[in-house]
Amino acid sequence: MLETLLQVPPESTQPNGVEARAELIAQRVGIGSAEVERLPLDLSVLVDEGVFVNVDARGFGLLDRRLDWHALGISLPRGSDVAFRPPRCGLLPDRYRLPLLRPAARAHGVLHRYSYQFRLTETLFETPSYRWVPWRAFEAFEQGFQAAQAALEAAKAEVLERYEAVREEVVETFLRLASDSARRLEATGHAIPEGFQDAVVRGVLGVMPSPGDLREKLVLRYRVGVVLLGSEMLAEQRKAREERRKLEEAEATLRLERRRQEARERLVQEELWAEEERIRRRLQAEEEERRREAEVKERLRRLRLEAAKERLQEAMSPLEEGAKQLHAAVYESAAAIRASLQKHRYLPGASAKRARDLARWFRLMNWQSDQQLEALIGELESLAGRAGGKKKSDPGPIDQVLGDIIELCYADARALLEPHRMAALEI
Repeated sequence: MLETLLQVPPESTQPNGVEARAELIAQRVGIGSAEVERLPLDLSVLVDEGVFVNVDARGFGLLDRRLDWHALGISLPRGSDVAFRPPRCGLLPDRYRLPLLRPAARAHGVLHRYSYQFRLTETLFETPSYRWVPWRAFEAFEQGFQAAQAALEAAKAEVLERYEAVREEVVETFLRLASDSARRLEATGHAIPEGFQDAVVRGVLGVMPSPGDLREKLVLRYRVGVVLLGSEMLAEQRKAREERRKLEEAEATLRLERRRQEARERLVQEELWAEEERIRRRLQAEEEERRREAEVKERLRRLRLEAAKERLQEAMSPLEEGAKQLHAAVYESAAAIRASLQKHRYLPGASAKRARDLARWFRLMNWQSDQQLEALIGELESLAGRAGGKKKSDPGPIDQVLGDIIELCYADARALLEPHRMAALEI
């Protein structure tokens, strides 16, 4: 239902009462207030005694089209100041097209017969489409309008029932038109484009209404409207302002709630990040603690190994010390015997006896079973026994054995003397 607004001055500037309005008009016009005529305007009659109606006929332009001059075989002069408008033609035969067009004109005629035209309302409505129908004539108007609608439906049904035959008739008609147009073009000396007739027919078929268009797009109805009075308009304006205020408040509340939701989401996200950071730091601390614990355990293990080595070293040091002293004593005796041998070029008796005593002493003191040194001393004892006091004996074998003994015992004798040398340096 159409709501038409009557324009009135804003509430803040609208005078109160007819006299105030007359005074305002008199001031603007420059006359006395008594000279201003009081013209009664009572719209309640239009509101209470009738209704504004508009007949809405849509889609009937589908039944016509404009023809191109070239399709008619006419060549317009170029550069002419005279306007030549192309003619229109129906896309359906008149025996079918006119029954479709007449119901719309009939409906408008029924509206004009039972309604009144008011220039004032047309100016206020800004359209001449709505006409005022009294309630006493509305039933007759509705009966006439329904008859027009029934006639339209009957005409559409007839066209739809014979649509293929109608289509073939239209195509045949435009083929004859295209043939005549081609002859006119040829007679006037113009070239006829290839496929001229087919192009004309395709153009017509492209704009010819389909059964669906005839069924759905040809619409005939009437619409009614109600007058929105000034007081009602002000109430509607106040209501609209109130609704706008409520909408703004609702939007502000929604924005506030959205911001709160975003703040809560950020808080939850920050808590999650903080929790992840705490977990990461805790895992890092645990990993660092495990690493330190492993380092401490490794250090303790090394300390225990070193302590065990020290205890083992302490347990073995007297034996090693004795072995070193044994090798040192053998070294000294072998060195003295070798010096005597090199001095006399043979082994004196005293040196031979010393060699045999060394062999007996070594067998007694050799608790480590030093087989290499024992073999060398046994060989020395054998050579010393054979050489016993013979001045002409060869000293070479004895010197070789003594050299091997000295070389074997030299390292232990030096190691035994080394601490004494370091002690002398410290002193």
